[in-house]
Amino acid sequence: MQWLVALHVVSAFLGIGPTYFGHFLFRRNQQPDQLRQAMGYFQALNYFPKIGGTIAVLSGIALVVWTGWEFTDIWIAASIVLYVLIQVVAIGLLGPQVERLAKALDGGDGPAIASLVKEANHLFNVVSVLGIVLILLMVVKPM
Repeated sequence: MQWLVALHVVSAFLGIGPTYFGHFLFRRNQQPDQLRQAMGYFQALNYFPKIGGTIAVLSGIALVVWTGWEFTDIWIAASIVLYVLIQVVAIGLLGPQVERLAKALDGGDGPAIASLVKEANHLFNVVSVLGIVLILLMVVKPM
């Protein structure tokens, strides 16, 4: 059972961790070339949430099944809701935001670029806060 817990923890950190790099990748007052490079890093880092997040979900389900916890336990239900919200923001909102940023960079639209970077950072903030709350729920779960 300890190996499953270890797998779950490591995959969760790998799955959520890269979202915290977004704040550093997409900064205000970057030159277009710097933003293009940041977008490349962002795309490469996106593999970690896809793989790590999937493993974290599967190992989390296995832990619930094999430990006697219930999906109706408040901390488990809240964790699932937070995870889904993180995915909605990261994939459903942040992904398209970065695509719009790429188009604005190709078009050389300076004011739109600045606005899109600001909005992307706001979404990174949302995901970061949700991720911290999710990790706290995993750490302080009721015993």
